[in-house]
Amino acid sequence: MAKGEESLTHRDGHSRGGTDGYSSDTHNQLEVVLQPECSHRRKSSLVMADDPMTRPDLSHADQTTACFVHSLIAGEWGDPTNKVKVLEGVLKGTKDEKEEEALGGEEDDENEIEKEMMQSRHLTKKQLSDMAWNVRKLSKKLDSIKLKLTVKTVFLVTKAGDQSVIGSTREVARWLLSRERDTQYNVYVEKRLETDPEFGAAEILREEPSARSRLKYWDHELAAERAHLFDFVVTLGGDGTVLFTSWLFQHVVPPVLSFSLGSLGFLTKFDFNEYQKTLSTAFKDGVVVNLRLRFECTIMRSNPLPKGELAPGGKRDLVEELIGEEGDDTLTHRPDKVLQILNDVVLDRGPNPTMSSIELFGDDEHFTTLLADGVCIATPTGSTAYNLAAGGSLSHPDNPVILVTAICAHTLSFRPIILPDTIVLRMGVPYDARASSWASFDGRERIELHPGDYVTVSASRYPFANVLPRGRRGDDWVHTISKTLNWNSRQRQKSLDPVDEAKRNR
Repeated sequence: MAKGEESLTHRDGHSRGGTDGYSSDTHNQLEVVLQPECSHRRKSSLVMADDPMTRPDLSHADQTTACFVHSLIAGEWGDPTNKVKVLEGVLKGTKDEKEEEALGGEEDDENEIEKEMMQSRHLTKKQLSDMAWNVRKLSKKLDSIKLKLTVKTVFLVTKAGDQSVIGSTREVARWLLSRERDTQYNVYVEKRLETDPEFGAAEILREEPSARSRLKYWDHELAAERAHLFDFVVTLGGDGTVLFTSWLFQHVVPPVLSFSLGSLGFLTKFDFNEYQKTLSTAFKDGVVVNLRLRFECTIMRSNPLPKGELAPGGKRDLVEELIGEEGDDTLTHRPDKVLQILNDVVLDRGPNPTMSSIELFGDDEHFTTLLADGVCIATPTGSTAYNLAAGGSLSHPDNPVILVTAICAHTLSFRPIILPDTIVLRMGVPYDARASSWASFDGRERIELHPGDYVTVSASRYPFANVLPRGRRGDDWVHTISKTLNWNSRQRQKSLDPVDEAKRNR
């Protein structure tokens, strides 16, 4: 939330050198740095650059503070187009000149990049629009270009709660660690498998002694803090396992190849029975990547105000605080937590017996006050999840949109709406609500929102890098919803008998 330089990080396929048994190879990172000039700062969400819990010195606000919401909605920042072009070149992770020429990228000097690395998260609306357009352009280009990666470290994610998948994980790990592979891969599996008898880590090491330094274990902290260590991710499970992988990588996501071992198949496109051929081809010849839109969600907490700053009657109005006329030095909200999601963010009534009252904002406009069991804000990827169950529209994952669907709205006229991904949504609990509401993010991290709190939803700068099968673009999504959901499936109408039709036409 601090004022500073915005950064978008991506990475190539090399492994970063370091301690704790990690590869000593040089790892290149790219930071796309955007210079802010925040001219419009709303005090209702004003935060300190150094200490977000401290009231800013408003006499020098431009130097010490940055507006949380209006850093998304307003401002004129640098155009990221040029540095996004550099990103195209770095994504491939190879020094191959032909690949470099195809992507039009150039390798940046790592020392220069590290000098520019700054901690700040939010983009202005103009910047969101520019970045969204460039990410879509890059995604479209990546769909037709095979990215050749230098893979040395593979991150395996196993479906939780299914012992049968652990055997498959063991099979893949043994194959990757075998001395017969052209590259001596480092393989990370989940920490819980270290002592699992079904996985049999000790037996794997007895069979392949050279794997002692290459079989490693990951936990949530390692995945969150050292994502740059991993060149490639392989998931074994269903769509829930892919969502869990997105949850693990809250910023940069390595390319994710998903084998289908679950009950759904919207995100798992590869047959596990051919895993050796699939992985060999991916590592040797390259992969096709689809960048899936994710949302960045920030929880904003209401600050208690001194009695002297309250409106007559001692009542506060969330709509007035967020888009109405602001006081001279009123700091009404502070940031609490930031989460990246792939499917949806849901605000609902939770265990409360009464329905939720939710204020819905888009940019600087108050859309409506929703009385319902809740509201689902979904990505195109999440359109086939809770959004579908709530009666929302299906959306192709390439659409740059935000889907808004009410859950059991107490009105017949609230229809699902589809908004552009450049808009900044806010969902808040009004101060006069009868009860609190609960927010969940991709079905995880359930957090209570008290009256006055709200959640901001905007397009994330960290898309989900989903590996696609070669040559299965086009109608693959329609085929999936037809197969999985039986979309528009019914018995065909019988044709009319020619004699009966002739009699009818007399």
